[in-house]
Amino acid sequence: MHVRFDPAPAPDRPATFGAPRASLLVPLLVGAAVAVATGVYGRLHTPTGIAVNLAGFSGPQAVKVWLGSGAAFFAVLQVLSALAMWGRLGGFSPTWAGTAHRWSGRVAFLLTVPVAVHCLYALGFADHDPRTLLHSLLGCLFFGAFTTKMLALPRPGLAGWVLPVIGGVVFTVLMGIWLTSSLWYFTTVGVGT
Repeated sequence: MHVRFDPAPAPDRPATFGAPRASLLVPLLVGAAVAVATGVYGRLHTPTGIAVNLAGFSGPQAVKVWLGSGAAFFAVLQVLSALAMWGRLGGFSPTWAGTAHRWSGRVAFLLTVPVAVHCLYALGFADHDPRTLLHSLLGCLFFGAFTTKMLALPRPGLAGWVLPVIGGVVFTVLMGIWLTSSLWYFTTVGVGT
């Protein structure tokens, strides 16, 4: 993947290296606070065992893995639409790529909310084996990274690589969450609902 970098400032304009870094400081600090707060809540809250269940599924765990799979699917669509928006898919750059990017991200995030509620409220921060510990850590990191991305989006003057890197972190962490829960569930329990 080719990443766009901003050109060096013209000799008559001073470099503003401090401004982009300073403009990222608040989103990074708030994102870190969200990640830590999520983990602390998950650790201190006494798990209830059940939080989210929908008709048609065998139980809350099945709801969680299918919603998580939906979020992963829309996250892949968001990456593809971002690549199309920035002309990274060859000649394929439709005018609707920006709209597809925004809506696929919204749907992916909305699908993660009931999953997070279930994980935090019903299960808590789990660390009884390496998979669940990694899953818990990635879950906290996801919401911190997502918060950072959303707060960085409206910031003017960011270097061209900032949003793709933050978006890449959000996507990678979400895929890690999917691997440590949904894929694990499908390979150990089965694909049935």
